[in-house]
Amino acid sequence: MVRLSRIRLARGWPAWLLAITWALLLACLPWWLDLPLLLGFAATQAARLQRLHDYAPLLRHALRWGLAGLLVASYRATGEHASAIIFVSLAALAGSSTLILLESWLSHKPLRSPAIAAASPEWREMALAPVGPSAAIIELQAPIWHERGDLAGEALAGLQWLDESGCLVDERVRIDHLDPRVSVAPGQGWMAWPMAAGRGVVLYDRKHQQLHRLRGWQFYGWHAGEAWLSRGEDQPPLALSHVLGQDQLEE
Repeated sequence: MVRLSRIRLARGWPAWLLAITWALLLACLPWWLDLPLLLGFAATQAARLQRLHDYAPLLRHALRWGLAGLLVASYRATGEHASAIIFVSLAALAGSSTLILLESWLSHKPLRSPAIAAASPEWREMALAPVGPSAAIIELQAPIWHERGDLAGEALAGLQWLDESGCLVDERVRIDHLDPRVSVAPGQGWMAWPMAAGRGVVLYDRKHQQLHRLRGWQFYGWHAGEAWLSRGEDQPPLALSHVLGQDQLEE
């Protein structure tokens, strides 16, 4: 026989009375009327209609108590035949097993509203969707080096070499220990010098008047007015903004 769950005590005796009345009603009706009715309740539960979600507990109890009424109606239909007990027992086993499987399946299947289902992408769309940010091709402009003796042109305006390894920028910033050559960014917002003996690179932001000495880095090129640096030939170049975020700077 199917296990009949206790109705909560908070509902009181009216709930028990309603359940017993329902079972007795089905017991009095012919079994060929009870069976389609209970199958309809089971199909309604399996469909998991959103508008009937609040009535799911009521349908579950109706199936459990209705099965008891169906078994009584089946026993009445067989009369006092010797195989009546065996038939009803088999029907009880099959019915209770079906209810247990149905409830187990419903408990493991999440309920999704139509709005959520419509907003959620299909698995095919998720499989074909690109992962991560879109790729962008960056073409670096190779640096153009101006030697110490080359002071002509607008790009070198405001630069004055003082000696073999020092210069003055915009008449206020002195930079020493340099290799005597300089590269100017497109737009003339930045200047780059190799450190003496190849120890690193010196970068000067003319707009914000900030000087950066980066040891162990080599100047690679310009992109969008920003310097790109590399640790060596076998390392990919990185933007200055990334380098400033991961290295300890010597200003």
